[in-house]
Parts: sequence; structure tokens; C-alpha cells
Amino acid sequence: MKKKLLVFAAALSTGLYAHAQDEQPKIKISGYLETYFGYDFNKPADNNRPGFIYSHNRHNEANLNLGFIKGSYESGMIRANLAVMAGTYTNANLAAEPGVLKNIFEANAGVKLSKTANLWLDAGVFASHIGFESAISKDCWVLTRNISSENTPYYESGAKLTYGTTDGKFTATALYLNGWQRITRQNGNSQPAGGLQLTWKPTSKITVNYSNYLGTEGVDSVRVKRFYHNVYGVFQVTDQFGLTLGFDYGTQQQAKGNNSKNEVFSPVAIAQYKIDSKWAVAGRVEYYEDRNGVLIATGTPNGFKTTGYSLNLDYAPISNAVVRLEGKMYNSKDKIFVRNLNPVDNNAALTASIAVSF
Repeated sequence: MKKKLLVFAAALSTGLYAHAQDEQPKIKISGYLETYFGYDFNKPADNNRPGFIYSHNRHNEANLNLGFIKGSYESGMIRANLAVMAGTYTNANLAAEPGVLKNIFEANAGVKLSKTANLWLDAGVFASHIGFESAISKDCWVLTRNISSENTPYYESGAKLTYGTTDGKFTATALYLNGWQRITRQNGNSQPAGGLQLTWKPTSKITVNYSNYLGTEGVDSVRVKRFYHNVYGVFQVTDQFGLTLGFDYGTQQQAKGNNSKNEVFSPVAIAQYKIDSKWAVAGRVEYYEDRNGVLIATGTPNGFKTTGYSLNLDYAPISNAVVRLEGKMYNSKDKIFVRNLNPVDNNAALTASIAVSF
């Protein structure tokens, strides 16, 4: 009898120890670094790419697009992330943020609201819920971002409530935000913003997503409503071939108290083919129309009506690094680009990068 009790006690102790081990806090340090060289054939005098480009936006120089160090903490019911960054992406995308906030890539904390359901409340600064391309180029099929990704938020701040099914096939997120790509709310604007994201993954090879944003722009006396929608699907048709299709549509009041609205819309398609475990090619076709300058102002008769074409070659010598080369061409209805101090309707660029995650 005594022997059986000793065996039982040992088993119980082992089980409790294993459980305690599972509950131990997990701390992870990771990072990302991407250097690039871009050449704009319009040869801008100030070495800046066109104003609607925020990532990989410098001409004729080798530079750092984005580099960050990230610390993550997870302990069962609590999680937190903090990442600080530098690079030309940082200078361009966070120019409106005050002080050291310009160097915050991610800073958020979350609590799990249920012991049985996958329900989380997170608050802080986190990646945008809009679009299929992020600031981390290595995770995207094409080196540079499409126009709609460049001109929707890369990041946002506020709070979000996220629910995911146990099988991982469906996720829903409701967001309370400080504004359209803002860490701090715009001075003089007292209205918060919000959004919704619904993601469905019926199989490991299909992702379908809908995201929206509702907020206001401008100080309270003249603020106008902005309502933006983004829908996309990522389809891994075969192990080698993948297709991404996206469509953005947004409206904004012409003036406060006015029911008339200006529109923005943009379809995009990307195809990727993996030649083998190290080599891949991808192509992108996109169109972006913003006639009234809601997000991209041109001051020309037809506004921003631009078609883009990209061709990308990847070489990944190891799983956490990629060397990339991309050629891109923009054609616009109006002469919105500048070459030799003269307006032109097209822009061509060649970009190369080396990206490493660790």
C-alpha cells in the first residue's frame, strides 16, 4: 500500500511540475533588417521617390529600409510585444509622430478574457488590420508595396478585441483606434475611430479577409467622415503557384455636413511561382484611382489615376534570408511625375534588397 502511495505521489508531482513548466513565462527576442538600393529612372533631384511612396523611397543610394529588435512575452493569460526600429521607412511613415514615438514599431499588451475561448483584449501600438502587405518586405511576395498598401495605415494604435475559433479557421477583430495611421490622435480632433477585421481560412492554402475603417479627418470644426473597405484573398493554388487578389474602396465627405462624397478605389493582383526551394518569381498588376485627392493629391485635372506593373525575382539561400530584385513601372493618366524638371506621365524604378530575420 505504501509503495502504491509513493508511486501515486510521484506521478502527481510529475504532473504538477509539467503543468508548472507549461505556465512558465516565455520570453523571445527576435529581429529584422532590410537594406536596399533603389534607382528611379526619372532621377529626382532630392533623391526622394514620388510622394505616394513611403517604403523603399530613396533614389540612387544604399540605405536601411527597416530594422527592428523585438521582445515578446507570453504567460498563458498575458502577452506583450515591444519593438523599436530605424530606417527610411521610419522617417517617411512616422513623420507626424512626436519624439521617440517615431521609433516604435510595435508596443502592445494583451490579456486573455476567457480560460476556454480564444478571446483576447490587446492595447497599444500594433500592425494595421488593413491589407495583405506589411512593412516587413520579406513576408510579402513582391519587394516593394502596392499603392493601396502604401496609402493605407502600416500601423495603428488603440485597443482591439480578437476572437478566434479553436480550429483556427475564423478570426474576428473589433478595433477602437486613435485615427488613420496615428499613435497620437490628431490635435483638435476629439473623435475616436474604429474598424473591423474578419479572416476566414477554410484550408491551409486559402485565406479570405475583409477589413474596414471608420473615422474622421481634420479638426472638429471641419472634420469629415472617412469609410474605407479592404477585401482580399490569398490562394495557394499549387505548392509552386500562388495568387493574391485584392480590392480597396473608400469614401470621404467632401465637406462637413455635406452628403456628397469623394471616392478612392484600387484593384490589385499578384502571382507568385516558386521555381524551387531557393528561387521564386512574382508579378503584380494594380490600378489606383483617387480623382479628388482624398489620399493622394496631384492638383491635376484627372487626379491620381495610375496603373502599376511589377516584376520580382527572389533568391533565398537560407530560410530566414532573401535577396530580391524588382522592376516597377507606373503609368498615369495625367503628368504627375517629374523628369528633368518637366512633368511626365510615367515612372520606372529598379530596386534590390537583402532582408534577414532572426
